[in-house]
Amino acid sequence: MNDGLRIALYQPDIAGNTGTILRLAACLGLGVDIIEPAGFPLSDRALKRAGMDYLEMAALTRHVDWHAFQDWRKANARRLVLLSTKAVTPYTRFSFASGDILLFGRESAGVPEEVHEATDARVTIPMRNGARSINVALSVAMAVGEAIRQIG
Repeated sequence: MNDGLRIALYQPDIAGNTGTILRLAACLGLGVDIIEPAGFPLSDRALKRAGMDYLEMAALTRHVDWHAFQDWRKANARRLVLLSTKAVTPYTRFSFASGDILLFGRESAGVPEEVHEATDARVTIPMRNGARSINVALSVAMAVGEAIRQIG
């Protein structure tokens, strides 16, 4: 079980990815914050299919919008680390800490500038030239794996 590391999904578009992330989080004992609106009903069958029976084990918190999430995060004094293709610091060179929230943007559009500016840190998964992005569920697994490795 992890000591407070969390995953936040900003307005996720694809139920299958969100279900996969919820399953990963449930298996690793991580909390997940979904910042609404999502691009699909959160009760969608595809979400349940991807998450399988692990959804019942997932520690899921829904936030009605970005501002509600920010209020919750600040009240809980949590550092927000955005994974972004626009960042320059590789995630493997960043020092993660217990209690960090790793934020991932929408599959279709990432996060708006307002969200970029509100984060405490921005990191990236380096990719070869010409590659647009890595699937968000795979990105979550990579970043969470590194964070857990560092935190211990």
